[in-house]
Formats: sequence, C-alpha cells, structure tokens
Amino acid sequence: MPLVLLLAIAVGVAIVARRLRLPYTVGLVLVGIAIALADVRIGTALTHDFIFFAILPPLLFEAALALRWRDLWADAGILAVLSTLGTVIAAAVVGFGVTILLHWPLPVACVFGALIAATDPVAVIAMFKDNRVTGRLRTLLEAESLFNDAAAAILFSLAVGYATVSGGPDASMLSGHLLLVIGGGILIGAACGVFTILLAGRTSEHSVEVALTVLAAYGSFLVAEQVGASGILATVVSGLVVGNLGVFSERNDMSKKAKEFALEFWEFAAFLANSMVFPLIGVAIGATAFAPQSLLGLAAVIVLVLIARAVTIYPLCFAFAATQQKVAMAHQHVLWWGGLRGALALALALSLPDAMPHRGEIVVTTFAVVAFSIIVQGLTMPLLLRRSSALAGAGILE
Repeated sequence: MPLVLLLAIAVGVAIVARRLRLPYTVGLVLVGIAIALADVRIGTALTHDFIFFAILPPLLFEAALALRWRDLWADAGILAVLSTLGTVIAAAVVGFGVTILLHWPLPVACVFGALIAATDPVAVIAMFKDNRVTGRLRTLLEAESLFNDAAAAILFSLAVGYATVSGGPDASMLSGHLLLVIGGGILIGAACGVFTILLAGRTSEHSVEVALTVLAAYGSFLVAEQVGASGILATVVSGLVVGNLGVFSERNDMSKKAKEFALEFWEFAAFLANSMVFPLIGVAIGATAFAPQSLLGLAAVIVLVLIARAVTIYPLCFAFAATQQKVAMAHQHVLWWGGLRGALALALALSLPDAMPHRGEIVVTTFAVVAFSIIVQGLTMPLLLRRSSALAGAGILE
C-alpha cells in the first residue's frame, strides 16, 4: 500500500507540475515535506538499503544505456578529470572547510567531504529530463555524475576507515581495496553486459530480451556489492555495454522490437524509481529536526559546498580551454549550479555506523545540503537554462 500511495502522489504531482511548468522531482520533494509536516504516516521510510538496492540500479542503468561511446570518447579527457580529480578536490575543500566552520575533527570532516563531493545521478538525470536538456551539456553532466559516484564511494569508504580504524588502513590494504572496488566493478559490469547480449541473441521473444537487461542492471550491482566491488560502477558499465553493443548497435544480437521496448521500459522504470525516492527524500527532510541555533552553520556549509563545486568546475574546465574539449563559460555555469546532491549522499550518510563520531550532525548537515540542492537549485535551473541565449543557441533545449 505505501508504494501504491507514493505512485498515486507522483502521478498527481506530474500532472500539476507539467501545467505549472515546474520541475517534477522538486514537486515530489515538496509534497514529501508537506506530508512530514502534516504528520501523515505513509508506512515506509528512506533507508540506505532502499536507495542502494532498489533505486540506484534502474536509474544508473537507464542513464548509462543512453550514453554513446562516441560522445564519451569525444570528451573522455575532461570527463575523466572532473569525475576523479574533481571529486577529490571537492571532498578536500569541503573537508577542510568544515573543520573550520563546525570544528569537526579532521577524520570526521573527511567523511562528510567524501559523501557530499559527488553530484548525484538520481537528482541530475531527473533534473535534465524535467527540462528537456539535450546535446553535449547533458552528456557532460550526466556522465560526470555517473562516473564520479564510484570515485566518491571509494573516497567515502577510505574516509570511514580513516575515522573508525585505529591508525587507519596501511598502503597495501588501500591499494588492494582500490583494485577490488574499481577493477572488480568494471569487470563484473562488462561481463554482465556481454552475457546479457549473448543470451538475448538466442531468443526472439522481446519480453525475455528486456527481462535480461533487468537482470543485468540488478545482477551486476548485487554481485559487485557482494564481493566488495563498486555496484555503482558495475551497473554503469553494464548499461554502457548493453546500450552500445545491444540497444543502439546495428548488430542483430537483440531484435528490433526488443530494442524499442527496452528504451520505453527503462524510461518507465526510471519514472517509477524517481516516484518512489523523491517523496521519501521530502519526508525525510521534513522530519529532520534542524535546531535554530545551527541554521547559520548549516547555511555556511551549503555555501562551502557550492564553493567546492566551483573550485572543481572552473579551473579544471580552464585546463581544457585550448583543446577540442573546451567547455563554454555558459555551460560551465550550468555544470556548477547543476551539481545537485540527493539520494546518494543521504544513503552514504545513513550508512554510517552508530559509533561514528558526530554521526547525527553529519546526517542533519547532509539533509540540509540536499534540501537546498534539490529545492533551490532544482527550481532555479529551468530559469538558468531558458535565460541563457548561449545555451538556447547551441541547441541545448528541445
């Protein structure tokens, strides 16, 4: 019943948001906040496991499915820098900043910096769909948000180990962990994707072929997490393989009907996932107790996170100013303001062990950043996109 109620709410919000020309996902969050403030019980709650094992696989797979090799290759350099070095820089800026603003110990600050560093694919992809953004800008922001999640998850696990393990992990442990998380995620995702395409070529039943893509999405994530690899990276790689070698390939491994059905199915699956997670984010935000005396500190952290994103985007894009991967300044502004935080940051914060120092403060601060990100940045993104003549002229909006 709770999931049916959430779907009913989502359908109603989608209809109203379309008429009011407001972002659908922001509307879901606002309705969730209203539900919490009205003290209405919906029978389900936002948890780390729900986000990780129910929501992320379909959203990651659907987004990766639509990314083409040629588009990724054209911007491979800047995407690699933004999603790796950019994540580290953002985490460092936020981590150092909160030690000054909130007087948290450095290990605790590193944990928060890591979990808040990555832009959230759930929020970013939904925002761009709401605003019908197309072209290179969408590829840049979506691909970065997909790939830097793996980097942020790795940083987060290392930071938690630094904060909770006496003396911290040694170098050999770190290198082995990185190899397993990154290499294991890539190999598992690629294997699941290739296996799916091979099996799809052995049947002409389009429903079975699409069912195989569902197994690829969830199977790659679950297997990778089970062995200690990155489920996020595995699902992204699996989606890229299935999309480029199957759905968008001219080869006949998948039937034409299955390719068309797969795109429609995964678009609907993404809608369902968003319909489940965004109202719950709103409910969680509305139920969070923000102490009046802490509001100034929370506002300072929000500004710090925006500064960290700016330090990531503008200097790193400037490094490519003289290359074919140059990013227009107007697009850089969108990359900066469009770096939303959402379900992934909340999932990482909620996964912290109870014995973690300052755990409660980390969770509350994360909820504050996510609330600002989705509501304020989400509501103002359409204005930024539509008012920019450079973006409109470049064919960014449909």
